[in-house]
Formats: sequence, structure tokens, C-alpha cells
Amino acid sequence: MSAIAIRVENVSKAYRIGVAEQRHETLMGAMMSFITSPLENYRNLRKLSRFDDATKVSGQSSSTPVVQSSSGPPSDVIWALRDVSFEVKNGEVLGIIGRNGAGKSTLLKILSRITEPTRGRAEIYGRVGSLLEVGTGFHPDLTGRENVYLNGTILGMKKREVDGKFDEIVEFSGIEKFIDTPVKRYSSGMRVRLAFSVAAHLEAEILIIDEVLAVGDAEFQKKCLGKMEDVSRQGRTVLFVSHNMAAVSNLCGRGLVLNDGMIGFEGNVNDALQHYNQQVGASGQQDGHLEPHVLYSGPTVQRNGADCTITRIEVLDANRNPKPMVSTWDRVVFRLCYQSNRQIKRGSVVLRLGGQDGSRLLLLSTQPDGTLPLDLEPGEHAVDCEIEQFPLSAGRYIVGAGLALPNTAWLWWRSDLCTLSVFPRDVYGSGLAPNAERAALAVNHQWIRVLSSNDSV
Repeated sequence: MSAIAIRVENVSKAYRIGVAEQRHETLMGAMMSFITSPLENYRNLRKLSRFDDATKVSGQSSSTPVVQSSSGPPSDVIWALRDVSFEVKNGEVLGIIGRNGAGKSTLLKILSRITEPTRGRAEIYGRVGSLLEVGTGFHPDLTGRENVYLNGTILGMKKREVDGKFDEIVEFSGIEKFIDTPVKRYSSGMRVRLAFSVAAHLEAEILIIDEVLAVGDAEFQKKCLGKMEDVSRQGRTVLFVSHNMAAVSNLCGRGLVLNDGMIGFEGNVNDALQHYNQQVGASGQQDGHLEPHVLYSGPTVQRNGADCTITRIEVLDANRNPKPMVSTWDRVVFRLCYQSNRQIKRGSVVLRLGGQDGSRLLLLSTQPDGTLPLDLEPGEHAVDCEIEQFPLSAGRYIVGAGLALPNTAWLWWRSDLCTLSVFPRDVYGSGLAPNAERAALAVNHQWIRVLSSNDSV
């Protein structure tokens, strides 16, 4: 058996898209368009018949996603993928990440043989189980039971093979009561439960999963991730596309970053996540959004009669340089900028980090949690909160901040100023990165074997 499960060589995919019709503001322009429209329609039909030739000629250069031709750049042809090449070994779990429109779903559709590449080739060694969207391959008029057997047949399974797995599939999906109900009466959550259960349990050597787990509830997502870990340990190959970076880090050993249809990075999954984060940060800066290391930038004018306000929150490294990405156990500095209209004696600056469920995880203040006496002087000022070993696991957290009279009253407070994404790191050396779904805090600790309960410690 080949050591390679998937080999992709110079795969490119071009699509023809719709373009806006020309509108005329004058009666004369509309009349001329009416007269010339038969000729224009004829030209459009010829362009359809010449699509393959146009992509072969203009696809020689991949410097732009729009196909170029000798007669000018036709605006109705784009390249979803351009010269993508990589290999996946048997038993490997590859995470494919990238921004929306990067070409992830197009690549998976080519590998699942739903569509053909414009150029290049993809070789797949083994049976493929695909879950690209909710209810892929399901017939709405068939029952859940019938669709399980239909999917098994599509994957090349024999009836006796599906019989042997059927009870496991139904139990995992958790929809035993509705298994003989037509799928068209299922909710989207029920469909994705059954679809994932079928794809994961039938004996396909290669499992291709697009961003579908977001449809299920949190409990089922954990169940799915656990199942995919089991599948990877069985030596089966998994291609996993997700925007859940903690899940990608925990499940995958290697990462592939797609950017505008091309491979931007390929390598260790944590390095891939870091590359992706830097790519997103740089894009946001170019688009005129906040700088990557700035969590919050608010108005400097006090509202509702407030005498002071938090105006900006930045993330810096230990050398006070911008830090666009925070990972578990990083040494990190939060810079809180504030403005006051008058002098306030014995004030305090407060920073809080919490879970998206409203849980309060960290509360840090200049006083009483810290030992920095602070008078809020008129004008703009800033304080740094340095954390030697950032304790939060990979995930997304809510950042709150405020100004207070310690243990007395709030001068200004917002519980949800912004969000902070914490990226994964294998801090325990176990091959897995702690994430917020398992536990919010990752603490430095040590286990010691005790030979007898009477041993002294």
C-alpha cells in the first residue's frame, strides 16, 4: 500500500462569474443598447465556448486572481485555486485554514470529486468519506435509516458492512427516536449529527471534513472532535477545515494555509496558525482597521457625564513592542490608556478577562490586586499590566476594563470592550494544546509519584 494517501499536483480551478449589466441613464443610450444587444449576446455565447482555451492561455501567470487575455482582462473569470501542490501521508491529520474565499471548500470539492480542476491533478489512494456541508449526499424524502445505507453505498460499502456499523452510527448521532423519519423534517442540527456520524463510522480510509461542526451544539462538537481523534489514531487520514483554531491545533499535526487560492504556508500546525494570524493582522492594518496589537480604541470624549474613560488597550511583548498574537504561557503586557477631566485621588485601573459564557476568569487592578498607588491626573495617561506567564488556554475571551475607587465605586466600567483570541501552544509537551473547551486555565504544575500513602512529601 502506498505511503501517500493524497497527492495534489499544480491544481488550479477557474470559475466564470456573473458581471453587472451596463445601465444607461439616457433614452439614447438605452436605444443603442437595444440595437446592439443581439451582437453582444452572440459574443457572450462565444466566450462561454472558449472558456477552457481562455484559462489555458491567461492562466500562465498567477500574479492576479483575474484571468488576463490578449484582448484585456475579462472580469467574469476568477481563479479560486492556483497551482496548489502538497502531499498527505497515510494516517496524517492535515488542518486547512484560511480566510473566507481563500479556496478551502473548492479544494475539498476537487478532492471529493464533486468538481474537476481546470488544470493539474489530484491522486487519492483509498475510499473517501466527505462531509462538506449539512446533509451532503442525503435525500430529503428518504428516512434517516435509508440515508445511512445510501451514503454507505455511495462510499462503496457493502450492505453487510453498513449493517455492522448501523447501531454505532445511530447511537453516536443521538437521534434514535427519529431514525425512521424523512430527513426533510430534520432540523439542521439533526442532519449534521447524522451526516457526521455516517462519515466517521463507515470504513473510509480518508475523511474530508469542511466547516460543519459550527452547526451542532457545544456538546456534540466535543463529541465530534473526540471521534476524529479516535479516527486519526486508527491510522486513517483526515483533512479538516475549520475556523476553530483551538480544534485545529488539538486535532492536526500539520497545517496548510491558503491565501487567495495559493498556498501561503505548509508545515507544523502551530507555525501555520501563527502564520495565519499574522496574515489576518496585516490585512486588517492594510484595510484601515485597528492595528493587529490594538484590542480597543475608543472615544476620548467622556459621555454620560463621566469624568474619565478608558481610551485604548494594546498588547505588547516584554520589550514593549507590538504583539499581534497571544499564546498560552506567553509573557505579555496589556497597556491600558485612559483620560481624566479632573484629578481623582487614589484611583485604580482595572482589567478583566472572561469567558464568552459570562464567566469571570481574571481580574487585575493597580489596587488592591496590584501595588501601584495611582492618582488619576487630568489628561491622557497609560499603565502597563505585565503577566509573566499568561494562563489562559487557547480560545476567545471577552475583555472588560474600567476605572475605579478601590473597593468603593466604579468611575467608568465596560464589561465587554473587546475580545482577545488566545492561540494554542503545546505547553505540557503532550502533543496537544490546552483549549478553553477543556479548561480555561493552563497552569505550570508537576506530578510526583507517591509510592505509599505513608511517604512524607
